[in-house]
Amino acid sequence: MTADCEIALATPDDISGILDLQEPNLPDNNGSLSVRQNADWFNRTMLDMPLIVARRNGKIVGYVVTTTLAAKSHVGIVQTMLRSFPPPPDCYSYGPVCVAETERGKGLAGILFDELRARLPGRPAMTFVRADNAPSLRAHRKMGMRELGAFMHEDVSQIAFTYTS
Repeated sequence: MTADCEIALATPDDISGILDLQEPNLPDNNGSLSVRQNADWFNRTMLDMPLIVARRNGKIVGYVVTTTLAAKSHVGIVQTMLRSFPPPPDCYSYGPVCVAETERGKGLAGILFDELRARLPGRPAMTFVRADNAPSLRAHRKMGMRELGAFMHEDVSQIAFTYTS
């Protein structure tokens, strides 16, 4: 269960744990995250927008990133999504969300999402999920996100989602 997880804003001390969790979830390791980010990017990101982490016994077991859309201007897949589905005013980017394999299926992604929404009330957000990532699609729908539609990026089908905090 997730009851003994601490949910909090990330600090610079969490970056190494975030990077450790990111690594096995990258495509090179058969994971479903789309883009590898480095420590500098995570540090800059948490200065602008909430970066929420889940800690169990001091170890990072989950995180969700939010950024301004400008902060992801270098990410091709985000730009493709925004061309397909123009964002509303004051929109931010939700994701990635990453949960340790040992914590999956326990509702941790939803808990991270609820914490994030409480910190950004009334703001619209957008995200995307690979169309073949059934567990992530289920989780995003369960959290009440609205599907905008499909788009293609580098011959891979993606589903865009939106919500208002």
